[in-house]
Amino acid sequence: MNQSNNKMRVSFDLDEVLFVSPKTHKTEPELHFPFNKIYKERLRLGTPELINSLQEMGYEVWVYTSSFRSEKYIIGLFRHYHVKFDGIVNGSRHLKEVQRDNKQTLPQKLPSRYRISLHIDDEAIVCTLGRQYGYNVYQLEAEDDEWKEKIIRQAEIIRKREFPT
Repeated sequence: MNQSNNKMRVSFDLDEVLFVSPKTHKTEPELHFPFNKIYKERLRLGTPELINSLQEMGYEVWVYTSSFRSEKYIIGLFRHYHVKFDGIVNGSRHLKEVQRDNKQTLPQKLPSRYRISLHIDDEAIVCTLGRQYGYNVYQLEAEDDEWKEKIIRQAEIIRKREFPT
């Protein structure tokens, strides 16, 4: 797969991947008032560090979510954690650009359509459809203290395969 800027793209789902419940996961500190009232989601502990590390390593990092949160909302929330995404695909963009007027219902996410080489998700169906629709996916299990290292390792494996030096 040859990408125009020769940077590999990694995308993350939001719900249960980057946005988690503090009851079940370790999370980043809550935003201060009044931002904690605007942005109620809590980030999985290590999210800003992982995204910034991937970008420093030369990856493009995207959000690919089936939620209909606006791009402006997502950018605004992550700005508070010093994170800037290279691309965002939400439910609206997916319907407009991927599903369009196709008679056949396509999967709720199709990372290969955006030249995304690795998608991180928690949903088994998204992970199962990867092989059928030509995208690599890493299924993030519930709480995992080594999730960042595992994702970087998986990204490096795919980058070596897709962009041999």
